[in-house]
Amino acid sequence: MRQRPPIPPALIRTVQITVALAMLVWLWHAADGAEAARRLAGADPLWLMAALLTLSLQTVLSALRWRLTARQLGIVIDRRTAVREYYLSQIVNQTLPGGVLGDAGRALRARAQAGLLASGQAVVYERLAGQIAIFAVMALAFGATLAAPGGLVWPGWLVVPVAGLVLAGLALPAVLWLAAHVLPGRMGRGLGDLGRGFARAMTGRRVLGRQLGLSLAIALANIAAFAFCVRAIGADLPVTDALALVPLILFTMLVPITVSGWGLREGAAAAILPVAGIAAAEGLAASVAFGLVFLASSLPGAVALVLSPSASAMKS
Repeated sequence: MRQRPPIPPALIRTVQITVALAMLVWLWHAADGAEAARRLAGADPLWLMAALLTLSLQTVLSALRWRLTARQLGIVIDRRTAVREYYLSQIVNQTLPGGVLGDAGRALRARAQAGLLASGQAVVYERLAGQIAIFAVMALAFGATLAAPGGLVWPGWLVVPVAGLVLAGLALPAVLWLAAHVLPGRMGRGLGDLGRGFARAMTGRRVLGRQLGLSLAIALANIAAFAFCVRAIGADLPVTDALALVPLILFTMLVPITVSGWGLREGAAAAILPVAGIAAAEGLAASVAFGLVFLASSLPGAVALVLSPSASAMKS
């Protein structure tokens, strides 16, 4: 049986860019784009600067988390190189479709000491730790808002899928553990190796506390930066509401059908933030502001792109 030829990367990129533009155009008409543009034009620069500094801080903290994770897997990276490499991966992820090419390059350049498998695991585990942290924050805030009287009122169309997401996320570790012990052959061994490697990277001696602290700080920094953008366009998002709602918006950036989440993130913001009393146009404006600030915070990576080190520069 003849194999189908692979889809050309250029076609994939074209589709992703087209989807992002189409969604933004649709949102312009559906969520009062003129009002969103007015909000953006009048955005408070001080709050935008606060978001920029917060996102810059989370980049540095993410680099330190990657460095710590890599060290547990036998790869030693100095702080300066880790920060430079992380900025480089972010600018690539922000500007190229797919959102993972920068991470792949980071793994490739770090392969010299322990091989590509270990360097790839370091990148995957570090990113996974970040998603687990922001999920944990969202799950706790979701439970708190449900339990607290007079707080955020979840509409039925949102509370059911979010509850399902929380339950699925809580059950996933047990499902993976069971699958690793039940599935035969290579798949079972692969899941077992994945779990053991992640545990080694995250829970080694004097590592767990640092991993938890870094991951929590990074998750809160991302949420705070988005909340600052909401404040910049003249709306207000209470802390508990931000902790529960913003992660749902940021999770859409993981779906690789657009460029760096553009379009999906704005659609989620326009749909979800009205739950907290923020108009759809304000949600659209805040999300666009966040995307632009996030891109600006990644610009130091453009310098790293020009001066990109070889893997040999990451040996010490």
